[in-house]
Amino acid sequence: MDLLTSINDAIWNPMAYFALAVGLFFTVMTGWVQFRRFPDMIRQILSKKNCPDGISPAQALLLTLASRVGVGNIAGVATAIAAGGPGALLWMIICALLGSASSYAETVLAQVFKRRINGEHRGGMPFYIEHGLKLKWLAVTVSLIAMLGYGFVFPGVQSNNIASSVETAFNIPPLVSAIGITALMAFVIIGGTKRIVGAAQIMVPVMAVGYIVAALVIVVANYDQIVPTIALIVSSAFGTHQVFGGIVGAAVAWGVRRAVFSNVAGVGEGTYGAAAASVSHPSKQGLVQAFSIYIDTVVVCFATGLMIVMTGSYNVFAADGTALVEGVPGLAAGAAYTQQAISTVMPGVGPGFVAVALFFFAFTTLVAFFYIAKTNLVYLTGKDDNPVLDWALKLGMLGITFYGGIVSADVMWAAGDIGYGTLGWINMLCLLALSAVVYKVTSDYDKQCKAGLDPVFDPTKLGIAGADFWVEEASEIAANQAELTAKSGRRE
Repeated sequence: MDLLTSINDAIWNPMAYFALAVGLFFTVMTGWVQFRRFPDMIRQILSKKNCPDGISPAQALLLTLASRVGVGNIAGVATAIAAGGPGALLWMIICALLGSASSYAETVLAQVFKRRINGEHRGGMPFYIEHGLKLKWLAVTVSLIAMLGYGFVFPGVQSNNIASSVETAFNIPPLVSAIGITALMAFVIIGGTKRIVGAAQIMVPVMAVGYIVAALVIVVANYDQIVPTIALIVSSAFGTHQVFGGIVGAAVAWGVRRAVFSNVAGVGEGTYGAAAASVSHPSKQGLVQAFSIYIDTVVVCFATGLMIVMTGSYNVFAADGTALVEGVPGLAAGAAYTQQAISTVMPGVGPGFVAVALFFFAFTTLVAFFYIAKTNLVYLTGKDDNPVLDWALKLGMLGITFYGGIVSADVMWAAGDIGYGTLGWINMLCLLALSAVVYKVTSDYDKQCKAGLDPVFDPTKLGIAGADFWVEEASEIAANQAELTAKSGRRE
């Protein structure tokens, strides 16, 4: 555990500031696209898909939200507060506001360099690294790391948190929970991509709305604490609070660390679901995915943090182990903080409600993880139908889902952080290397919108090589238009 902690610190301490810098870079380069195009985000989410072989922008949003909205929104927020104090919440929000531009950038690239494989839109990190940067070896390396991470490591974090919260709420042994989660996962992932998308489409809105309503109840019940709580969060974030001033560095590091773990902006996780969307221009889905960061962190994560801080249901410890605040002595950081916060207003309800919410959050994440792992397997093999490897992936994911439910939470969190951090460094460096493509695509979208057009992407006109999917699309559209013109001429 000491070794894992040292590796994590080496990866994440500098990455906290790097992630903020990358988000700021894309915010400025795109002309603050995540703010100025906010109304457009809503329009794109509500739009219908344009062709039968992709999924709609809204379905892609729900698929990526299924992976983003997970244990990081409940347990992750609590660990950030425990290590960085209430100020970590503000840095989570800042990271999300800037990170939404990073999410926009990686989604644009996922759309530009995606491919059609067996009638499905497939894309993501390895696709734009290979076809955009022309670095096949790095694409294969990233794809292998992502497949192993999302298929054989990260699912353990989700199942571990489900099992621990269920044990706290209902006194059900972790072994029983692990068996149940694994059985449900088997039912979903064996059903294929359509069942995966269908599960996300049903569960994500239900779980998010239910959880936010519960948070509002807590806030309303403690309305007199709203102003003092906000003041505490702000003063702690900038080191002016008398108790938390000495850990402002931890507030930044842990706020960003848990924001990235939760919304994975810049890590590349959302690129796989985003690439599956059927849109006429990459920027359209980029805006949709930028909006998903707001939902995950600005809304859901902040709702969790506000509940915890407002009710005093947290402990904070300095790096040397010194207790700065002990609002709930002896209570370990994690979902238990949120359970305690809800119980202050609804006695006896907190543990059960959070356990159920965490189950939905984490289970939908597990479902999305399989889709991501499968997309990377498709990239590595070059085909969508490989029964032996497909079953190896399914059995491996089911195995880690079961194992994660019965092992130490510390080990699973540490392993998950190392995997996310590694992918984050690689992906953000690749995003910067491909920033010229993002700029061209964004400028093209803005120009067409200004002319009153419904933007349509043509990579050839922009001088973007490697966008084979879109070249094929343009050829098909041109052929169809020529055929219609010919038919019209014959009728005349």
